[in-house]
Amino acid sequence: MSDKPIAVLVPGRIHPRVVERLKERFEVVSVPMGSPTEVAPDLRDRVRGVAISGVLDNGWINSLPNLEIVSNFGVGYDGVDTKKAAEYGIIVTHTPDVLNDEVADTTIALLLNTVRQYPRAENYLREGRWKSEGPFPLTPLSLKGRKVGILGLGRIGMEIAKRLEPFKVEIGYHTRSRRDGVGYTYYSSLKEMAEAVDTLISVVPGSAATHKIFTTEIFEALGPNGVFINVGRGTSVNEDDLIAALKNNTIAAAGLDVFYDEPNVPGGLLDLPNVSLLPHVASASIPTRNAMADLVVDNLIGWFKDKTVITPVPETPVKA
Repeated sequence: MSDKPIAVLVPGRIHPRVVERLKERFEVVSVPMGSPTEVAPDLRDRVRGVAISGVLDNGWINSLPNLEIVSNFGVGYDGVDTKKAAEYGIIVTHTPDVLNDEVADTTIALLLNTVRQYPRAENYLREGRWKSEGPFPLTPLSLKGRKVGILGLGRIGMEIAKRLEPFKVEIGYHTRSRRDGVGYTYYSSLKEMAEAVDTLISVVPGSAATHKIFTTEIFEALGPNGVFINVGRGTSVNEDDLIAALKNNTIAAAGLDVFYDEPNVPGGLLDLPNVSLLPHVASASIPTRNAMADLVVDNLIGWFKDKTVITPVPETPVKA
């Protein structure tokens, strides 16, 4: 048994707190994202953990013979091939719960910004137009009396729903199966929900099942008074269809915190006046990101201390 410390690979960029804390317990092996999936032979055998923010090249799983755990920074973990990891007996963890409140708060803010155009109103004031042109134009949309459908009523979805209740809107949801003990209206499909509501909020993660599920068909079902909000994954949206729907008034407005090919935002979205855009900041506060970083490291520490982890993903071969 080697007396050298356990090595943890960090491919690409990650929150600096992760690296700082890892160095207290482990040997940190940092490599640029996209670099060849290989390290020196003596080091390769000592890499038993990975801390990742983004996409983990499957080559690392193939080339690290003693890899035991991949600790993912983020509640979404579509950048890690959990099926392949499970085949190798590799644990995968993520960082849920610690960001639920922050993401839910951002969702409500994005919804209000989209419906009431608050960012545009602030710019109007800052540009001196209130003084020179008079009051900011009345917004054509309001949150009052809306029917809101949430796609994905998990931890974050529930927090969003709770925050919506004081706004006196009707709340419904669609998930793969009805949730017990939930009083909100359940819809058996995304299309059925889009037809019944005038506001869609997507919280679903990226996966093959959610890839480009928001299409012209869904936007047409949502209708000309419809508002679409996405704080889940940009890959769930056919952005060409969304741009067309916004241009031709198939729907009224959209608020987006996530995009298909981040940080590349289509010019067609940037040019539209009925869109509120954020640069994937739903969980981007210092306290929340620090809590996420701590959970990444604590999962690694727990595994190498006594083979326990705090937040394994559902597909991984171990329980919390």
